[in-house]
Amino acid sequence: MSTTVQNNVVDSSLLATMNGTASGTSKTSAQDAQDKFMTLLVTQMKNQDPLNPMDNAQVTSQLAQLSTVSGIDKLNATVTALNANFQTGQNLQSASMIGHGVLAQGNAINLVDGKSIYGIELPLAADKVDVTIRDSSGVVVRKISVGSLPAGVNALTWDGKTDAGAVAPNDVYKFDVSASTAGKDLAPVGLAFGVVSSVTSNAQGVKLNVANVGDINTTDVRQIY
Repeated sequence: MSTTVQNNVVDSSLLATMNGTASGTSKTSAQDAQDKFMTLLVTQMKNQDPLNPMDNAQVTSQLAQLSTVSGIDKLNATVTALNANFQTGQNLQSASMIGHGVLAQGNAINLVDGKSIYGIELPLAADKVDVTIRDSSGVVVRKISVGSLPAGVNALTWDGKTDAGAVAPNDVYKFDVSASTAGKDLAPVGLAFGVVSSVTSNAQGVKLNVANVGDINTTDVRQIY
């Protein structure tokens, strides 16, 4: 007496194995999945009821499912390769920035012999911009009325002079910015200047190590010198 196997779709455990989601197992290769699929299909055909054979549409549907899973596996491999190539290219491009100065979001001003660079990014043109510079203790050393500035990134300098007219010592200072247009407050972003000293690459992407700023993404850079 023959045994009837009423299995009209691909076994769920097989699909789980092919997709790498089966509990306690590692993801199998596409070839291994195909071998298991063919074994299952041949077993179904061997044990089918001669009086009620498998419908050709069922076989075609199962083959289509296998083709889809295999295609996804190949697509994943292709995307992984493309991502690796992209990151390699990004590493090379970022490495060329070592030694260059950049403006990125931050509020530090590094004063060296009366020279410093900082920046302000504005969402809209401002008719009034004020900058307050403080030392490491939080004491105000200089208030600057910048005046009007256009929208976008604006690079500025501080000559190191205090409100009293003295020359501030070399140090890393902090600054705050306020801006408005027609009496309406804007949301300015302070930009710190620093030199790219190294580049780090990890699973999260490429990071630039910038003096006085820290580790930043390449997309955080607003201006390069």
